[in-house]
Amino acid sequence: MRLGVNTLLHPWKVIVFIRNLLTMLTVSRGFHSTGMKRMGGGHGHDEPYYIHAKHMYNLDRMKHQGLKMSLAVFTAFSIGVAVPVYAVIFQQKKTASA
Repeated sequence: MRLGVNTLLHPWKVIVFIRNLLTMLTVSRGFHSTGMKRMGGGHGHDEPYYIHAKHMYNLDRMKHQGLKMSLAVFTAFSIGVAVPVYAVIFQQKKTASA
């Protein structure tokens, strides 16, 4: 496509020309890797409960739900408290030894 006097009267042709020019000049780089193996059909899974990922975390079907959720919340809370406390103690020990 050549730019001429008639092209300047049609701004859309200028835009298309510039887009085509940029696509010819740009270099596309990307990652190439082997494909991920997909789980086929339900091999090794309980079909009614594991069909798609949206069914993975059904809390109402979980066995010992109260124990597991309480343990998970307690663990997350403990980590959230213990890490900053350890960081403060470690920092105070560093400054005291200097």
